[in-house]
This record gives sequence, structure tokens and C-alpha cells, in this order.
Amino acid sequence: MAVGILGTGSYLPHEVVTNSDLNAWVPDADPDWIIQQTMIRSRRFAAPDEAASDLAAHAARAAIAHAGLTAGDIDFLILATSTPDSPQPPTSHLVQSAIGADRAVCFDLNVAGSGFVFALGIAHSLVVVNPSARVLVVAADVYSRIIDFGDRDTAVLFGDGAGAAVIGTVGHGYGILDLELVSRGAGNGLIQVPAGGSRLPASEKTLANADHFLRVDGPGVRDFVASEVPWALEALLRRTGVYAAAIDHFVPHQADGFTVTELVRVSGLSNAHTHVTLDRYGNLGSASVPVTLDEAARTGALRDGDLVLLAGFGGGMSVGACLLRWHPIEAVPASPMPS
Repeated sequence: MAVGILGTGSYLPHEVVTNSDLNAWVPDADPDWIIQQTMIRSRRFAAPDEAASDLAAHAARAAIAHAGLTAGDIDFLILATSTPDSPQPPTSHLVQSAIGADRAVCFDLNVAGSGFVFALGIAHSLVVVNPSARVLVVAADVYSRIIDFGDRDTAVLFGDGAGAAVIGTVGHGYGILDLELVSRGAGNGLIQVPAGGSRLPASEKTLANADHFLRVDGPGVRDFVASEVPWALEALLRRTGVYAAAIDHFVPHQADGFTVTELVRVSGLSNAHTHVTLDRYGNLGSASVPVTLDEAARTGALRDGDLVLLAGFGGGMSVGACLLRWHPIEAVPASPMPS
């Protein structure tokens, strides 16, 4: 059975925050320094009345329409996010309600930048068990709400956005060829929001210590990526019998320009077209891979039969890699809405 992508979608908030704009909030973040260190020129911030579920709903609708389906055709809805609307209810259920996917079984998943690829793995399994199932995978993060603008190295990296894909059966030889999913719990302190959970609930002390902001150990994360991501990509390609030089398109997590450039070099992917959106959107967490994939799909960059390698990595720590053979996305007839 072949399981693949039936449609993609994405949503970026309207507010564009340039490096010069950001410099007003982070005085020691010179705009040229940001470009030199990260290759990021701008990012998007959600409006005051937008939360993760709002961004996710926009991306979900776009993906469903791209697949030629209706929300009523969706059997499962998986939301990858590390910035939920609230601890309860699950943000996926808010998205379900917003788009009218009333039949869908919903749940959230949190592994930050690996989230979309992890969710693809779950979606693949669900369709293998039930070939008629359509699974909506959505990834959304709103980092502007948890950025500490006093922490220059972290503040310059992140933006807000959402991406989505509908997963189902596709033609023989197409779709997801294999996945490599990796969890390294020993690195749990490299990316964290210390407070707000059951370990360290909100209090005057946590607020005073700024413990509700995102904290990133930059050198530690870079070391993790350098040691774990190329290994995961190599394991995936070895198992599928595909050489790195044969990859047509590489869609990595948009962490920062240096990390992406080094990953391409170390992994031997210089022959591939590496798709980059971080210059305009920054690091979108779980949404960076699907937003970038959607742009590649809709601009016609992905051609029939192309080999596409996705690579997510992030909190936990975690790595998710997926190799798929692209097929032209054609509208799938929508099933009748239940009466």
C-alpha cells in the first residue's frame, strides 16, 4: 500500500517583523548581525487575537481544499504544537470545532521542530490500518508569546506560523517510502519552557524569574543536530537503498541558516534543492517543515517522481526524517457530507 500527501496548506500571520523592527525591542540585536548569524531577515507575529488554533485552522482549510476534500471527509486530526492555546482542552479539538471536522478523532503531539514528521509517521500507520482513512496533519506554533526579548540569541530566531497536509492512499510507487524517528530524552534541558506545568506551576516566583519564556541552549542544540541528524538521515537512506546524491529536494527544519547549511554539507545533500523559508519567516518550530513543503508544492518546484527528504529536529530532544516520492496533487472527489 502506498500512503502519501493528498494536499498541503499553510498560513502566516499578516504582521511582518523585520530585523529593524526587532531591534527596537532587542537593542543589542543589530539587523546586520542577525542576518550574518542566522540568515533571517524577517518573521511573522500573530495578531493579539490569534492563537495556535487560529493559525492551524487556516492552514488546515487550505490543505483540505488542495486535496479536493471537505472537513467532513477527515477521519483523524493530529496537531503538532509546542505552544498550545492552553494546557486544556487539547488544541486539536479547537481546530476540529473551527473547521467543522466533526467526524475526526483528534489529539495533540509535542516534539517541537520534529512534530510534523512525527505526526506523518502516525498518519501513515493509521492509513495502513484503514486504507480509506484521510488524516489531517497540522503543525502550528506561536513563539512570539513566549519569547524573552531580553535574550538576544533566542529572540531573533523565532516566528509564528502553521502548515498542514492531508494524508491518504496514493498511486503505487509514490508517497512515503520510510521514516526515521529518534528520541533522546537525555537532552531534555536543551530547549525548554521551565514553568507552567505540574513540575513548576505558575507563581509569583516563576513570573519574576521569567520561567515562562522559551529557553534555548544554542551550543548544545547545534551539537545535538551535528551528531544526531546526519546519522538519522543516513540510516533512513541506507534502509531505503537511496544515495544522498539521488535526493531531488531537501526540506529541513528552518532552525537558522548556519544549521541548515552545515546539515546539507555534512549529509552530502549538495545535489538536492534545499528549500529555505527561514529568511522570511524565521524558525516556526513544528510548522517550519510543512510551511516550506507547501511553498515548494504550490510553486511547482516538486515534480512527478521526485525524491523529497524531510528532516525535523527539536525539543525533547528529537529527530524526524521522512523520505517520499512526490506525485502530482490532483483534486480528490469529496465524499458526501453526512445528513
